[in-house]
Amino acid sequence: MQFFVYGRDKPGSLGLKMKLTEEHWGFLDEYADRLIARGPTLDEHGDPTGSLHIADLPDVEAARVFAYEEPYYRGGVFESVMLCRYVNLLRRTVTPSGTGFLVIAGGNTPITSKHLIAYGELFALDGAAHLGRAALLEAPSLEAATHSAPAGASVYPWRVGGRR
Repeated sequence: MQFFVYGRDKPGSLGLKMKLTEEHWGFLDEYADRLIARGPTLDEHGDPTGSLHIADLPDVEAARVFAYEEPYYRGGVFESVMLCRYVNLLRRTVTPSGTGFLVIAGGNTPITSKHLIAYGELFALDGAAHLGRAALLEAPSLEAATHSAPAGASVYPWRVGGRR
């Protein structure tokens, strides 16, 4: 089963996040072979505003452990965490370099771009309710990425994460 986990940072938590980064990476090292995509969302200055992970995990309980035992969450960095089932429509993983945009859209309208890096359906943890779609895509600007997104979608600058 695949899961989409997106933690949005609390305002003013950048210092705390930087303190916890090595612990965060150590935690994720245990999942390295199960990560489909990972990386921070960014503000206009390139500072992190959130943390995205798409992971292949055995069940919902394992997904909860992954989301809520993660050091940023335990340390109080996140304002909110979105944890959903994820159906990987492109059936591939993200290569360890690159930048782009994370698009999260409710409803059934597709996210259209010729430059999709990752793309999938979001469902409730029990798999019953369709919650929307998420994509990682390449685009030359936030404006271009927003143009590829359905009306009302959230669009965030993003880059592939991991040890630097």
